Amino acid sequence: MYRQVEPHDHGMLDVGDGHSVYWMACGNPDGKPALYVHGGPGSGCGARSPGQFDPAVYRVVSFDQRNCGRSTPHASEPVIDLSTNTTDHLIRDMEQLREHLGIDKWLLFGVSWGSVLSLTYALRHPGRVSEMIVTAVATGRHCEVEWLIRGFGGLAPEAYERFLAGVPDPGEDISAAYHRLLMDPDPAVHRKAAEDWCAWEDAIATVPPGRDIEHEPWEPRFQLAFARLVTHYFGNRCWLADDQLARNGHVLQGIPGVIVHGQLDLGALTGKPWVLHHAWQGSELVIVEHGTHAAGTAEAVMAATDRFAKAPVHSS
Repeated sequence: MYRQVEPHDHGMLDVGDGHSVYWMACGNPDGKPALYVHGGPGSGCGARSPGQFDPAVYRVVSFDQRNCGRSTPHASEPVIDLSTNTTDHLIRDMEQLREHLGIDKWLLFGVSWGSVLSLTYALRHPGRVSEMIVTAVATGRHCEVEWLIRGFGGLAPEAYERFLAGVPDPGEDISAAYHRLLMDPDPAVHRKAAEDWCAWEDAIATVPPGRDIEHEPWEPRFQLAFARLVTHYFGNRCWLADDQLARNGHVLQGIPGVIVHGQLDLGALTGKPWVLHHAWQGSELVIVEHGTHAAGTAEAVMAATDRFAKAPVHSS
């Protein structure tokens, strides 16, 4: 991977509704604009540039989505209102950030949940997207959410039994049930719910056995914010109509794009990379042998960023 560099510019953008969104720009200030859209929801963008971009060529912008990372207010606060954190709000934040930075068009690089957000942004603002790369692909279909909170149970039965034991009624919507516990004002209740939810995240990250967990040990503040945001979005099915992205994929036809997916990413059992590829005419689908949801795909992404680095960005 390329050397990850510190930002040459950063700030807090007031996006309304009492939210301030942290953003940073790394690499070449005069380089080709690209936006890194992180996963989660709630994972945050980190402190340096993503290593899939050549910092000598790209001006890489990253931002912490509402209520996570360095954005405020933080979802781990004892009393937090998430009603103004929806997919529509995040799309508006991205567009406001583009305008704030004076960027006409940018390449979008979306990872996992970030691919849902990138695709949704591109459908609404196709004229602002020069190219797009998505990896650890998600498209926001309702079956994808159901697979993560129920379908995976048969692959990790013991962990799933513990996961179900964390909610009073496992027959109801599990995401919504966990979210209620996570928003409980009693620290003992919401901390246990965060631990139980994140234990399930780790369990599905290590199926099949032998796969490594790709993150540092969960830090309690991050853990609570992450679990609250994921269940907030899952419980509301990401505020997207089912199959919305696939049905409208024709809008993406003029946008050069690469879909990178790991062969061992078991989230793909819902068929999402192939569904997206067929809906997005002209896209390139790269299946990486032995790649997983969190590892093994960087080389394929770098091949795409290197190729797109040579393509001119035309003003709209």
